[in-house]
Amino acid sequence: MTKKKNNTVSVEDGQKADVKVIDLRLVAPDRNRKDVGKLKAAIERAESITMPNRAKLMDLYHDVVTIDGHLDGILEKRTKSVTNKRLRFLDKDGKKVDEFDALIKSGKFKRLLEIFMERIYYGCAATEFVVGAKFDFREIDRRHIRPEAREIAISQFDIKGVSVSEFPMVWLMGEPYELGKLLRCSMYALYKRSGFGDFAQYVEIFGQPVRVVKYDAYDKKTQEDLRKALDETGSSLVMMIPKQADFEMLDGKTSNGTGELQERLINCCNQEMSVAILGNSETTTSSKSSGYAQAEVHADQQMEITIDDMHYVEDMLNSEYFFGILASYGYHVEGGHFEFERPKNLYELQARLNIDTQLAQRIPISDDYFYETYEIPKPDNYDQMKQEQEERRQATLDALRNARTNDTKDEPDDKDKKKDEPDDKDREKKKGKNLYESLADFFGFAPW
Repeated sequence: MTKKKNNTVSVEDGQKADVKVIDLRLVAPDRNRKDVGKLKAAIERAESITMPNRAKLMDLYHDVVTIDGHLDGILEKRTKSVTNKRLRFLDKDGKKVDEFDALIKSGKFKRLLEIFMERIYYGCAATEFVVGAKFDFREIDRRHIRPEAREIAISQFDIKGVSVSEFPMVWLMGEPYELGKLLRCSMYALYKRSGFGDFAQYVEIFGQPVRVVKYDAYDKKTQEDLRKALDETGSSLVMMIPKQADFEMLDGKTSNGTGELQERLINCCNQEMSVAILGNSETTTSSKSSGYAQAEVHADQQMEITIDDMHYVEDMLNSEYFFGILASYGYHVEGGHFEFERPKNLYELQARLNIDTQLAQRIPISDDYFYETYEIPKPDNYDQMKQEQEERRQATLDALRNARTNDTKDEPDDKDKKKDEPDDKDREKKKGKNLYESLADFFGFAPW
């Protein structure tokens, strides 16, 4: 018997799971022509207070994502920035649990992480977990999701659906009226599509030379012979006009001779979509004014978004509901949690190392601080190695101290030296003293 209590799901041992399964009536995605007018109408329907339905909007999202290569690329880039990070499950003592490695590496689990990220783009998502011994789930078409009422519609055209509370194995993700980041990108994707159409038309019309033939309006035989000859000599644009007609062709090449106008529109739309999804444009495409410093700043901005996405995915995986789902598959999750291994920024570590090295010469710093900060494995025989290191350090200091004492004994009386003219030997001793002071500072002792 399947039970649901406090948002957790469990299946009692030795009993057959009695779980309802949602049987949806699916239809093919709408591939009809989309424009900004249809986008506005789809948004209004999705945001309706009385009868919200986001089916048309989800169709439009699906259409622009599957056709626009740039938009699909930046979505995948943001998703892979999270799903490619190493994930582990730690017990209550903070130790890694190897039992979860096979689950985390499975294709179904990775697909679940992708669904978490897609919820950010589309505004909603839902999965139906399959009861059994192996972790498995089915994806629910977004056109059937009603986050406002927390319902799943059997048909995408239905006003009312079935409450999620009746399906304990269904996980509905999304807040009411949350339409996702694709809402910001759809208008640019549609304008960009129109720009590509204009660009293709421009190439079709002006990509080949135009042949203009003039004939006498009263000479029908010549007109027919010219038409036949032109038809047999290629498919480029042909215009036949009588000599008596006044003809002028305004092709737009004066202000847009290379198609730059359409290209600028396409690039502008790409940049706006990159900013909406990635928070920047320089990590995907390069502008004329970009440089290394600007690209580095944009990369740092994207890293902040990636870290925020990692926190979001961790929250989803560590939710009480998902832990209940894992427990129903036999995983021991009590007291543990999922955690990403944080990415290292080598530039930040280098700057921090410089600061830590200078501080260590002035204040005591625990060795454990360096092990934890730079994630260096601490050796098992640490105490023995530390003692040997201290003995070598002390031996070096003793040798320096003895060398300093001998130099002082051999130093001649100042009366035998000229005060204003130091000899070469004095210079060498002064140089040796400076070297000693530097080494003494390095090993932690001030010169005496």
